[in-house]
Amino acid sequence: MRFHGSYRPDDVEFLLKPIEIAFIDDLARKEALIQSGQRHYSEMLSPEQLPSPHYLALFHRAHAANRARLARDCLRLTHLLLERHGATLTLVSLARAGTPIGVIVRHLAARLHGVRAAHYSISIIRDRGIDTVALREILARGHPPASIAFIDGWTGKGVISRELATAIAAFNAQTGLGLDPGLNVLADLAGSAARAASGEDYLIASSILNATISGLVSRSILNETIGPGDYHGCVHFEQFAAHDLSRWFVDDVVAAALDLHQREGEPPLEISSPAERAAASRACMATALRRHGITDENLVKPGIGEATRVLLRRVPERVIVRDAADERVAHLVALAGEKHVPVDLDPTLHYHALSIIRSHNDA
Repeated sequence: MRFHGSYRPDDVEFLLKPIEIAFIDDLARKEALIQSGQRHYSEMLSPEQLPSPHYLALFHRAHAANRARLARDCLRLTHLLLERHGATLTLVSLARAGTPIGVIVRHLAARLHGVRAAHYSISIIRDRGIDTVALREILARGHPPASIAFIDGWTGKGVISRELATAIAAFNAQTGLGLDPGLNVLADLAGSAARAASGEDYLIASSILNATISGLVSRSILNETIGPGDYHGCVHFEQFAAHDLSRWFVDDVVAAALDLHQREGEPPLEISSPAERAAASRACMATALRRHGITDENLVKPGIGEATRVLLRRVPERVIVRDAADERVAHLVALAGEKHVPVDLDPTLHYHALSIIRSHNDA
């Protein structure tokens, strides 16, 4: 039976293995295990909580404020992908941040261009690569290698872009195929994506919730329960079904995009060069490392999306924002308050926000 989480069956197929896992409630212990190298982050999962009413209200406010921009960038990304792959387009989103974007792009490709692209969501894990079992399954279903486009929501430091490029190069060398190793995103902060609709650090609303905006699916898991012929794992949070916003979010962004397209046509692509974005990203990281005496780049997460993930899943040391009164970071300030995390102000910060993970050596 094909697994589509809480999405419509035609929206996406998750090539992930739903599993049960013993959640780790103690985030400090989990962080120490990760940073000491005793466990890889993909082997463990903390329980997810539903957002507080206050945070959920902030989400809806943030989505309303950024809805038009998100819709425009989804139109731009759809155009770029069809320009590259044509009517044979096969969408392969990277679980889980890429999944909502892939679903939206699939709808726009069909509704505006008559292209009914297949859409799969598969796992890629930092330092462990892409799920080749899932990738081989996609190819076994007859999708041409040249049709495959990898989708994610954004780039932070470019880690997943580089992981994808390395993994696909190895896969191509092993199979003799020619899959495009480029990552396709809405917002390319790191200058590492192959194609991007924007280079700006703005609030993609799907980045600030967890499973309830991603088909009720957890981030991917790769531990001892995953056999050599299995897809990477996930947890299906069916108990959150009454609070799920996954379909609503897709439908709302698609409606906004269709309305925008009817009024304005294809939006022009306005974006700085990848080299400029990469240089700005490197400079921001170097400054953060120097100012805070950090030697491990993995502890620094730049951009609104990555900064939010730290507050939702990790043990933050502090959050740094350019302007604490900016609506784009209101959810971060609220989350930090709920978790008693300091919020620092830095008007010179290149991005709107940056989070620093607490070093277990300082605990």
